[in-house]
Amino acid sequence: MSRILIVGAHPDDAEYHAGGTAALWRLRGDRVRFIAFTNGNAGHQTLQKGELAALRRSEAARAAAVIGAEHEVLDHDDGLLEPTVELRQEMIRRIRAFAPDVVLTHRPADYHPDHRYTSLLVQDSAFLVTVPKICPDVPHLERNPVIAYFHDDFQKPCPFVPDVAVDVDPAMDAKWDMLHAHASQFYEWVPFNEGRSADVPSGEGERRRWLAASLGGRFESVAAKCRALLRETYGADRGDRVRHAEAFEVSEYGARPSRENLLALFPVCSPST
Repeated sequence: MSRILIVGAHPDDAEYHAGGTAALWRLRGDRVRFIAFTNGNAGHQTLQKGELAALRRSEAARAAAVIGAEHEVLDHDDGLLEPTVELRQEMIRRIRAFAPDVVLTHRPADYHPDHRYTSLLVQDSAFLVTVPKICPDVPHLERNPVIAYFHDDFQKPCPFVPDVAVDVDPAMDAKWDMLHAHASQFYEWVPFNEGRSADVPSGEGERRRWLAASLGGRFESVAAKCRALLRETYGADRGDRVRHAEAFEVSEYGARPSRENLLALFPVCSPST
């Protein structure tokens, strides 16, 4: 059993960027933990911060329950995160306490400061998680975990370069169910922010179908961009048939697995299986 820690800046980030892969890890019997480093209390057009923070915690709990993942929402304010020494130590302690084999997080090149700084906090924890005299109240790790970044489309200062692409077609129902649980975001705040509130249906079933229709293209584009890697991983026949994918880039700052070890850590099968 592997231990997978998925660290997002906000309560829906882990599910959005890695929910399908997380579902496949859970089906494989691995232990998965979501951490949201902020409470998401700024992401709404009408709800007050305290009310929104409580709502987003409950949404995160429902989303994690879809696949039986562990979850935690920290009480740092949305939009105000900074990569301080204190928060670095908090990240070190949380990584040590879980002792993950893999840590997934945002890339440091991202539009949202909370995403960037969450990434920096994870990066700055690498190596230090193995140093006994840093945060000595929590036992140090014997080795660095693998750190990998979520896929994004940002090009500057450097574009995303995938090291592993996962066929998440078998897990898309679970992924849509997880995102559906974050109703305040995908049916209220994000459509409002994008000027699409009038497009959102009112019924539960209609909303779930609308969500898949409106967001499905984003994960289809990941599969299209990573087609060569999917073919390498799954073989030409299956690789060409993958419709939805999630992709990850291994950070230089964590452990550097071989290609064979990387495929063993992630929930993929080799072309021979």
